[in-house]
Amino acid sequence: MVDSVLGGDALAARLDACGLWPGAPIELLAAAPFGDPLLFSVHGYRLALRRSEAERVCVRVAEPQA
Repeated sequence: MVDSVLGGDALAARLDACGLWPGAPIELLAAAPFGDPLLFSVHGYRLALRRSEAERVCVRVAEPQA
């Protein structure tokens, strides 16, 4: 789950426009062989981010729902 996005620049705004806002569920699906880019699932679609972009997104592990 997204906790926050660091920064207040154009990249932070782009990440917000991609649906990476606080509380959004996110899942890492795959990484390229050398670790860049990373593929995530967010809001039912797949999003590829460079590692440097993904490092701006703070996440927390969601508690499993019973």
